[in-house]
Order: sequence, then structure tokens, then C-alpha cells
Amino acid sequence: MNKLIFATNNPNKVLEIKSLLTNKIPEIISLKDAGIVIDIPEPYNTLEENAIEKATVIYNLTKTPCFAEDTGLEVNALNGEPGVHSARYAGEHKNFEDNIDKLLSKQKNSTDRSAQFRTVICLKHEENIKLFEGICKGTITTERRGTNGFGYDSIFMPDGSDKTFAEMDLGEKNIFSHRKKATKKLIAYLESFKPVNDTMTKQKN
Repeated sequence: MNKLIFATNNPNKVLEIKSLLTNKIPEIISLKDAGIVIDIPEPYNTLEENAIEKATVIYNLTKTPCFAEDTGLEVNALNGEPGVHSARYAGEHKNFEDNIDKLLSKQKNSTDRSAQFRTVICLKHEENIKLFEGICKGTITTERRGTNGFGYDSIFMPDGSDKTFAEMDLGEKNIFSHRKKATKKLIAYLESFKPVNDTMTKQKN
């Protein structure tokens, strides 16, 4: 593999992952860099299936090794909501201010504010599929705090910190980040890459 496409239209995710890269792995380019303008569907009810779908769509389109990720915020008191529907929790318009408003409203009277971010990355090359998972446990705050980051970052405080993700710079966030944990597993695999025909495995946290 000389080049990898990161199958996302989210520039914040591209920035986070590129901040973790080493010079021992293939060049990584975004969909925008590859000249691909497509809204990849997320039709399934699990992060794993959606990550596989996105990576497969782009691989079939380009025949270039690629990876995709799907991330969900899982709130214990809400039975895992919003989970796989995190981006469209308040509707198909995918507005995170509305998503946060809905989540805070549903958590308003809850004493259990524990939650976790979970990321699943799917790497697709030839007929091979490999999955990498990262989890960050934390707490839902009662109000927005901070202006950095994206998504639910302003209301999620990771265990071991008194700051929300939105109150951290990227370096601080990467100490705790679920996406970093999954990406580090991807990077370790790429650094020791040896082709294996028709395999599908998953590395758990």
C-alpha cells in the first residue's frame, strides 16, 4: 500500500487522524484530496457495519486501499443512545447543536451521566477487511463548555479530566481520544503490514 484514502467528508476527523500519523505508513489523503464528492450512506444499526459500508463504497469506486470510521456517543442512562445515530440524533439535517439540545433535555433529570465515545475504523484493501476499536469513557456535563472540537465535544468530559473535549486543544484531546485509540491500532497494523488473503478480524479495546 503506497496510498490510503480516508473515506470521510469531515475535515475535523481528517485533522485528528493526520495529527497521529508516522512516516512509516502510506500517504493518507481525504475524499476531497482524491477529488471524490459523495455522501456515503450509513444505513446500518451498528458502527461496525457502517464503517465497513463506507470503506467498501470508496474502495469499489477507486480500487485504492482505504479506511473509514464510524463513531457514536453511548449514554448509559439512555440505553446507549444516541449511539450509531449520533450524527442525526435530532433529525436527518445532522445539526449538532440540535443533537446536543436533545441529549441534554433527555438527560435533564438523570443522576447517571456516565457515557462513552466509541470509534470503529474499517480498513479495506483488496478483499481484506480489518476493524479497529477505540473507547473513551466519561461523563455528560449539564451544559456546554468550551469552543474547540466538534460534535458532542462541548458536553463530554473524559474520565481523568476536569475539562470537556471542547475545552482542550488537539494535543490534550488526543491523550484521551477514542479516535486516537482506534487510529493507533490502525497505524500499528500498517507499520507491520503483511497481506493476508480474505481475512476479517477485529482488535478490541
